[in-house]
Amino acid sequence: MSRKMSAVEITRPGGPDVLQLTERPVPEAGHGQVVIKVAYAGVNRPDALQRAGAYDPPPGASDLPGLEASGEVVAVGPGVAGLAEGDEVCALLPGGGYAEYVATPAAHCLPLPAGMTFKQAACLPETFFTVWSNVFTRGGLSAGERFLVHGGSSGIGTTAIQLARAFEARVFATAGSDEKCRACEDLGAERAINYREEDFVAVMKDEGGADLILDMVGGDYIPRNVKALAQDGRLVQIAFLQGPVVELNFAQMMVKRLTLTGSTLRPQSDLAKARIAGELQEAVWPLLSAGKVAPVMDSEFALAEAAQAHARMEASDHIGKIVLKVAE
Repeated sequence: MSRKMSAVEITRPGGPDVLQLTERPVPEAGHGQVVIKVAYAGVNRPDALQRAGAYDPPPGASDLPGLEASGEVVAVGPGVAGLAEGDEVCALLPGGGYAEYVATPAAHCLPLPAGMTFKQAACLPETFFTVWSNVFTRGGLSAGERFLVHGGSSGIGTTAIQLARAFEARVFATAGSDEKCRACEDLGAERAINYREEDFVAVMKDEGGADLILDMVGGDYIPRNVKALAQDGRLVQIAFLQGPVVELNFAQMMVKRLTLTGSTLRPQSDLAKARIAGELQEAVWPLLSAGKVAPVMDSEFALAEAAQAHARMEASDHIGKIVLKVAE
């Protein structure tokens, strides 16, 4: 294994153009860690937030962007059990995925589902960890409940639609075009709402209200979400694309007995992420291996084209996941 590697770094806070190819030392496997030779890395909204200077890495994490990757284990640190050199995995990362090699806790690695390529597997960790922990653990989604996911054509949205349907919920989604709405319905959404033409609050009220809403928009969506929820409904907030500051009538929360909650994934403890990984391997990985759930792929860019990948993501024209091909 070479001592140097190609990587994409954030040269300064700013737009996609601040992502530049550089050379870095290959990371070493610390206690409980493995080093992965990266085949593909997923591109996610938190990467863009970090690039813009709005989402600092947690203490001790790599300053390189990249929160998920797939590849081959090439080094195993002390205290690791159940993984060996040569194992093919995908992994949730604390950072550093935009590189030829990355170190991550072994407990955050999962085997490639049966029949799945490295390219597909690189799309799994960030979205599946996020959806599982927020929709099913925090949000408590149950079979038969009405579930609304905003941004249904995003990586998070396409994952949430499929998993909710697999666990027999009634799924509704919002998206910004008829094409994106069709994609949501093809994945299993009972009704996709073009938010440029329809009011999701009115649609959900006609359906009896949403039992659970997964929102990454924020802003003026928050009071509208409260109106769209059914009695005893739950709102789970995972991002604020339109900002977190809003006026909210909390009397509605009391009268309807609502639960408003939310989380971020990256700052959580290694133990918490390991627990999510174990739950995914037990409950979701069999669905992936059976082909009942699959990542939705949008586009592929070379590692040196990370800026173009970010530009596509921020244009919001994509449907599904964007990946960087790292290994030739």
